[in-house]
Amino acid sequence: MRHFLSIKDFTKNELLEMINLAQKIKAETKTKNFVPYLEKQTLGMIFEKSSTRTRVSFETGIYQLGGIGLFLSSNDIQLGRGEPMKDTARVISRMVDMVMIRTFAHSNIEEFAKYSKVPVINGLTDSYHPVQLMTDYLTMLECGVEKPIVAYVGDGNNNMTHSWLMLASKLGFELRVATPKGYECNQEIINQALIFAKESGAIITFGHEPKVAVEGANVVTTDTWVSMGQEDEKEERIKAFDGYIVDGSLISLAQKDAIFLHCLPAYRGLEVSEEIFEKHADEIFLEAENRLHAQKGIMVWLDQHRDDTTTEGK
Repeated sequence: MRHFLSIKDFTKNELLEMINLAQKIKAETKTKNFVPYLEKQTLGMIFEKSSTRTRVSFETGIYQLGGIGLFLSSNDIQLGRGEPMKDTARVISRMVDMVMIRTFAHSNIEEFAKYSKVPVINGLTDSYHPVQLMTDYLTMLECGVEKPIVAYVGDGNNNMTHSWLMLASKLGFELRVATPKGYECNQEIINQALIFAKESGAIITFGHEPKVAVEGANVVTTDTWVSMGQEDEKEERIKAFDGYIVDGSLISLAQKDAIFLHCLPAYRGLEVSEEIFEKHADEIFLEAENRLHAQKGIMVWLDQHRDDTTTEGK
């Protein structure tokens, strides 16, 4: 049985299999051909962090695959009253066919998966957001970006940047990360990504100059400077990220047909200008829609590999 906790746990071929499934299922969905790949299966959806896109996309996705989703807020289940994660895992996984968790510490989801009898999907942790990166790769392909040169501008020590490191290092494309000093990526995750990059041929660079990262890129991306749980750092972060806004001046250094991606919600005037957000709105909201399709590909792939022995880290 396989879990989807981080992109690092999969081979390049496995990741591409999930993407191919997502493309196939999306094409079927667009013709109203809802193939019941997960007929009568139940997806338990545990939310310790609030969400718009994650809840709607997973709940809609499992329904379109022939199953049903159960929304389980931590305020409504015993987990929120102090029940150990491992006990919650041992109970819920005996009643449902798959579990998606959106939580804080990555160790929470690792513990849940350890005791779960069914596949577990990471809907977001403080360390990784793998379903979003599968979505972003699907979106890049649909936008005609076959050989990505990705510039990430913003906070390095967050789940999006760490997941970009994993995706680039596994699939073998170029990633340039530009962060303010003091907001670099987690060194342990960097080291892991560089090991994977040696095998895949990925080119990963780090710096503190957004212009250097963006010059010649064909994908420019960013994320909010103030994530959930960091609200008390807002003013400090806004000062630290001065000069890191993706605006017309910065993105003009990228390739002429470069795309801009943002996982949302976006805060105009901070990490991205209103002008650039609206100019690239078609790409951004295609990306938002693709959460639905990428996650369906992941769920179906996990269902097809329930009897696999793990190949983590290959």
